[in-house]
Amino acid sequence: MSDGKLSKVIIRSFTDKRLTQKDSEYPEFVLPINPEKYAKNFKVEYEVKKAQGSQGVDAKFKSTAPEELTIEFTLDGTKTVEGYGQDLFEKPVSKQVDEFLNTVYFMKGDIHKPKFLKVNWGEHLIFDCILTSLDINYTLFHPNGEPLRAKLNASFLNYLEQEKRVKKEDKKSPDLTHIRMVKGEDTLPLMVYQIYGDPQWYMQVARENQLTTFRQLRIGQEIVFPPFQKTTEEA
Repeated sequence: MSDGKLSKVIIRSFTDKRLTQKDSEYPEFVLPINPEKYAKNFKVEYEVKKAQGSQGVDAKFKSTAPEELTIEFTLDGTKTVEGYGQDLFEKPVSKQVDEFLNTVYFMKGDIHKPKFLKVNWGEHLIFDCILTSLDINYTLFHPNGEPLRAKLNASFLNYLEQEKRVKKEDKKSPDLTHIRMVKGEDTLPLMVYQIYGDPQWYMQVARENQLTTFRQLRIGQEIVFPPFQKTTEEA
């Protein structure tokens, strides 16, 4: 339940896939003015085939695409906006944009890619993601040409670390590709049985994962289980 306090949009940056190690230099960016709106996009992908002489189509489900989040917000350098973020109030727009880019866009040298992000607006918007696009439009200028206001449109793609994704999807159907992490007393025949309902396909799974022996699985090791139909055809 809300306590009536104003919550600002915070974009936190991390250097690891599990979102546990905050970037030491630019750990977060707080939007000085909350956006007037944000949008989420959901997409379901199908493989569409049309039979010859038929007016209809056979749409076969392929996957659900990662969610997309788009946020539009303003950075201001006029020093006239009431309630503007104090950390940025005295900074010119160009400096504010630089700090935002350093948080969400520029490549991090030690991981050789832009950072992993978490967009958070109170309790109602929590979005693990990576930046996919950013448009910056400068709309107000000082007579000397210095930008005084910028409108930003940032798009983020939902990101789930693989173990979290597998737990969230919790797929049980044997006609889908599965990825499982070895835990505790797991054995390959047992894992195969849990996926396919029959342990006999463990040799095919071992070949798929290029395992030299199925008896010495390592805890934390990821095993790929191909679709059951493909496995039976190869057997």
